[in-house]
Amino acid sequence: MSDECAKGTATPTVFIENQRTRVTEWRFKKKGDNTGWHRHEYDYVVVPLFDGFLEIDTGSGERVKAEMRNGIPYFRNVGVEHDVINGNDFECAFVEVEFLEDA
Repeated sequence: MSDECAKGTATPTVFIENQRTRVTEWRFKKKGDNTGWHRHEYDYVVVPLFDGFLEIDTGSGERVKAEMRNGIPYFRNVGVEHDVINGNDFECAFVEVEFLEDA
């Protein structure tokens, strides 16, 4: 994720960071918590740690509701811009794996 992201209310915890990879848990304590607006500077994989939904603000004026399945990962390419919001009535989290450099 870009270092120049807007401050959100979700809590990031970096577990691994080296020349090739950064692994961050994003924890959303309550409905409406968010990552803050940001642009991804690297390709990345997200692994949800819950069953439920995230709301994605893409800047178009609408929020997209994205279904998450516990342990089912998805991949995104560099350049994605958005704010990720907890759309659930419960705490949720996901792990984000960024590929900082080619192997």
